[in-house]
Amino acid sequence: MATPDFIRTIRASAGHQLLLLPGVTAVVFDDDGRVLLVRRADNGAWTLVGGIPEPGEQPAVAAVREVYEETAVRCTPERVVVVQALDAVQYPNQDRCQYMDITFLCRATGGEARVNDDESVEVGWFPPDGLPGLDEATLLRIKQARSNEPAWFDPGTGQDPADRCHAGR
Repeated sequence: MATPDFIRTIRASAGHQLLLLPGVTAVVFDDDGRVLLVRRADNGAWTLVGGIPEPGEQPAVAAVREVYEETAVRCTPERVVVVQALDAVQYPNQDRCQYMDITFLCRATGGEARVNDDESVEVGWFPPDGLPGLDEATLLRIKQARSNEPAWFDPGTGQDPADRCHAGR
């Protein structure tokens, strides 16, 4: 994922400390029920399209923009399928981030899938029974997008929020 200019500005003063950042992911299906995946240039893993909203940009708009920028596919968001704080990551330059991700189910409306930027080395449509090796978070997002269930979220520990506020007193 390319680092947006506004994050570079924050990093200039924040250094490598952990930043909580917004993130969006798009589970895009075509008319044949296939899901759009990209193979990342940095680690070679197949994954869904995702990115960081620009300041003032609505999450659904950011998801649509990211899909087009990375794959040249046009899509329409239909609903939220997952909301989740992802595990913190540390990049090779020592920057640490944790993404608060909103995943959208999207329908392809046009364009031809292709590598459209330098973040991916491959782009493809995959049937649900022919997915390449994917991590658990990606599989969860695809499963939720294919279901008619309400948006999935991690309920946390089940501890009363008021108890957490008073912990350690």
